[in-house]
Amino acid sequence: MRVLIDACVLYPTVMREVVLGVAAQGLFDPRWSPRILEEWARAARKIGPEGETIARGEIAAINARFPKAQVRIPQGVEARLWLPDPNDVHVLAAAVGCSADAVMTVNAKDFPRNVLAEEGLQRVDPDGFLIGLHDSYPDEVQSVGDAVLDQARHLSGDPWEMRKLMRKARLPRLGKRLSQD
Repeated sequence: MRVLIDACVLYPTVMREVVLGVAAQGLFDPRWSPRILEEWARAARKIGPEGETIARGEIAAINARFPKAQVRIPQGVEARLWLPDPNDVHVLAAAVGCSADAVMTVNAKDFPRNVLAEEGLQRVDPDGFLIGLHDSYPDEVQSVGDAVLDQARHLSGDPWEMRKLMRKARLPRLGKRLSQD
């Protein structure tokens, strides 16, 4: 399954690490556009002046890790599309342009299912999507969750528990599922 990932999924860090960790396991094919990555870098400014610099380094790393993930929007596609928030049309255009199966976003209201369906796309939220993958590939998703938890503990120095970390990352159902295994 080819999934275009919106900036709101790539930033924050824990959500991104879980989603891309699962993609690295070969469970889906991630896609994004240069503009989506730019939105992530600009959003990272909120944590301070070093935030954007860190984000740009992370962007370079994921582009190297997933060399086929970055897509270009074909000329003219964006002009024929509509979404409730015109600032999100580029996301839909990128999904259409790369023949994605779905758009992964936490921004449901700005990506109406009926509008996406007209373009042959589904809208998936990260938590529900990851739960579905866990149902089919429990060992792979569990190993990604465990690795992200270990990294969070290492980087923060805090004794994170799976459910709490995933809830903070807006992946509460996944956190519950990963804690049961």
